[in-house]
Amino acid sequence: MNKPIRMLALLPVIGLMLCCLSGCGASQDTATADEKAPSADMTTDAPTTAATATETPTIPSSYLIEDVEVIPQKDLKAGCETYACTMLLKIWGFDLDEYYFADNYVEVRWPYYDEEGNMYAADMYSSSVGSPYSGWGVYAPAMARYMNRYLDDEGSDLNAYWYEDIPLSQLCEDYVVNDIPVMVWATTAMLEPYVFDTWEVNYVDENAKTEIGDEFSWLEHEHCLVLIGYDEENYYFADSYAETVSVYEKELCQTRYEQLFSQCIVVM
Repeated sequence: MNKPIRMLALLPVIGLMLCCLSGCGASQDTATADEKAPSADMTTDAPTTAATATETPTIPSSYLIEDVEVIPQKDLKAGCETYACTMLLKIWGFDLDEYYFADNYVEVRWPYYDEEGNMYAADMYSSSVGSPYSGWGVYAPAMARYMNRYLDDEGSDLNAYWYEDIPLSQLCEDYVVNDIPVMVWATTAMLEPYVFDTWEVNYVDENAKTEIGDEFSWLEHEHCLVLIGYDEENYYFADSYAETVSVYEKELCQTRYEQLFSQCIVVM
């Protein structure tokens, strides 16, 4: 259960494992355990991305993780993160669907409104705002926590790790070519995001970017996809909204990814 469907890049994986075992340091943009571990539900020894070796291994000019099942985003209208994590976990061989994950693992914190119509809700780095069926969404730290609860219940040795500020190109080099898919936050159809809702924060945890009483803004078109491949000009994503493997130009993808705060999740 705990192996991806295809492991075509065996030699790079071995190289990555040897690098980690030999104590290679993290790159400047890599998440450290103290910065990224979502508390008790997250392991505190999160692996770093691959460090540059004396001889940088050559990666192929194009690569695609094969046999990926794309799950169409139907009933969970606000559940792109749940669809993405379900697709990612199925690549690893787990038997689940989006409804099971949404109903059993996503913490639902509904917003409320005062008499003047002001909205109060969680920091999305700390919790889902609303539910996958109807809501606003959730960001990487909280989603990794939900995924780790699932992995623990399955008795798996795998963990979900969240990172920030790692370029898509590096995610491909470190993970995708090793048949390790990556959940990334960008936008629906790579449309320009804009502030649609703003609320006063009433819930935070150690991963929050705000404090109680601060404002938090939700971006229209926020979307979560699974990065599964690339070529010289494009990135490839398992995309629940498009109901297929979407292909978008690299520079545009990187821009949208940065606009959604360059956040991602890797299971390994």
